[in-house]
Amino acid sequence: MKILDVYGKEDLAKVYIARMRDDDGFLVEFVESTQPPIPLEKKWVLIVSSLFGCPVKCKMCDAGGKYSGKLETDEILGQIDYMVRRRFPDRKVPIPKFKIQFARMGEPSMNMNVLNALDKLPQIYDAPGLIPSVSTVAPKSSGDFLDRLIEIKDRHYPNGRFQLQFSIHSTNPIHRDELIPVKKWSFDEIAEYGARFHKEGDKKITLNFAGAMGYDVEPDIVRKHFDPDLFLIKLTPLNPTVRVKESELESMIDPYDSTSAKGIVDGFKQNGYDVILSIGEVEENKIGSNCGQFLTRYRTTQTRIKEGYDTQKYKLISN
Repeated sequence: MKILDVYGKEDLAKVYIARMRDDDGFLVEFVESTQPPIPLEKKWVLIVSSLFGCPVKCKMCDAGGKYSGKLETDEILGQIDYMVRRRFPDRKVPIPKFKIQFARMGEPSMNMNVLNALDKLPQIYDAPGLIPSVSTVAPKSSGDFLDRLIEIKDRHYPNGRFQLQFSIHSTNPIHRDELIPVKKWSFDEIAEYGARFHKEGDKKITLNFAGAMGYDVEPDIVRKHFDPDLFLIKLTPLNPTVRVKESELESMIDPYDSTSAKGIVDGFKQNGYDVILSIGEVEENKIGSNCGQFLTRYRTTQTRIKEGYDTQKYKLISN
């Protein structure tokens, strides 16, 4: 692995661009971030890639460019180890909330090596606060991956030490297909799996909506399918990606005004759901740490974005 560029701020977020093999088709991004005002000593988040590009091509995500295949297990672990050993050379991570999210470039359920990495993490790091997180759109092909994920979670990460997220984005099947153009599980299939996945003491399963204007998000429909005792809701603004601009999408939630989400938040709460309104530091948009593969694409396109990324301002190195 060769680090090509690093962007960001030490006290907020850093994005690493790396070449994994001897070809520029095998580039990935990975990220480390904090969550101000929580200091790094209490919470540290790593976000790693599982595919070279992504074949799903979600309408709002910049990771859906050239797809060049799957990362090997050691390539996934190498991203994590690079960030860990910068701060903790002995691989002892004393941070009480140490999250590793498989949510950067690529749909993780399309790479079984993600499971191999999850299986090995507890052997590599002395990290009592480790909480892995997998985010998926639940492709039709993901059944074997998700079945094995239950086994790994129960063996290594019981009692609330694992987070599973399904990216839903719309309750209208036509809108959902437009935003996530791949064959995927129905709501009932996700709900049935969630009932098998969740054990006593586990974290609730997250249903994520990065809502766009004109794309339905109906709390009453969610309630017909998903048990609030097993599932919670996460609402996020659309990040200002190249794809968002090209697709002419407008965020349902204004990242500068959290009150813009009041109606939808109240709707979910009235249906019995715990709701997380996840609006990150707006400065992360300028760094590019909020969404997949922007920086790689930034280098190959002239498209500029309102409220977009001032990459030169935050560029730390270039090899």
